[in-house]
Amino acid sequence: MSEASVKIEVNNAVFSLPYHVALEEGYFADEGLDVQLVPAGSGRDRDKEVPDTPIEDHTAVRSYGWHEGIEHGEFSMYRACEWGQIRRTQDSHEGAQVVAKRAAVATQAIVVKGDSPYNIPSDLHDVIVGVNMHAGSHYVTLSLLEGYLSREEIRPAHVGGPKQRLKFLEEGKIGAAALMEPWITVAVKRGHKIICEAFYEGAEVAVPSMNPDAYAKIDRAVRRAVDKINEDIRPYLKYMIREVPGDIATLEKEDFFLGRFRYVYPRPYSPEEYERIYNWMVGWGLLSPESRFDAIVGKQITA
Repeated sequence: MSEASVKIEVNNAVFSLPYHVALEEGYFADEGLDVQLVPAGSGRDRDKEVPDTPIEDHTAVRSYGWHEGIEHGEFSMYRACEWGQIRRTQDSHEGAQVVAKRAAVATQAIVVKGDSPYNIPSDLHDVIVGVNMHAGSHYVTLSLLEGYLSREEIRPAHVGGPKQRLKFLEEGKIGAAALMEPWITVAVKRGHKIICEAFYEGAEVAVPSMNPDAYAKIDRAVRRAVDKINEDIRPYLKYMIREVPGDIATLEKEDFFLGRFRYVYPRPYSPEEYERIYNWMVGWGLLSPESRFDAIVGKQITA
């Protein structure tokens, strides 16, 4: 079988784990695909892109962040939180569109220092919560806290990646931080407190030139990887463990609460789902009213 070459971006392992597993287990090769997994950020150093102080104005932060490589032809597809994918699709100059819901159902937790006086979500009124603007941490923070606080009392602020957010928290530059795995486990291991957390979905985005046949093969390989992960995720926790520098924490498989990891088959995005998210994002001023379903969601080629 001749191999087709496809470049796919992978960001934090918890979001892209099925792609790592599909590559490791040979599922892409079984489909006749030569898949190259491209690390998010194109070699950039997140530690060098941290603002001096947290940025509370989301309009001062570009929506593409670490995924802008798709705009420069560095890869053909990638995945991230569905809110962020909608926003980035709106801002795309290359016609990239949402093509499916991703396989990872992730969770983000808002954490505070272990000696913090905050214990429940409503304690976080007017407290700066470190996030990565236009990414899952940003949107989940808004979603979690607006059930407890007025919108005026919710203060997400851009810091950068999860490592940088944890650092700002421990240095006292922010009062709370939104984190995903493995950084939730790191925070707990370092003695910090979880205030609240929530699961959320993500979306796959692809360029218009993505070959439908190649995508169908990727989809089949990812589904096999989802099945493999759901049999036993523990052999693949290594991908998350390696993201944490040893001077911050040494994680073992036993440190993780496995109930935080959920992987499902990719599926189409329905207009009804989109409408709910569209209304919410427009209400927060995070999306243009012109960004309707047909403008954001392209031809969906997952089963």
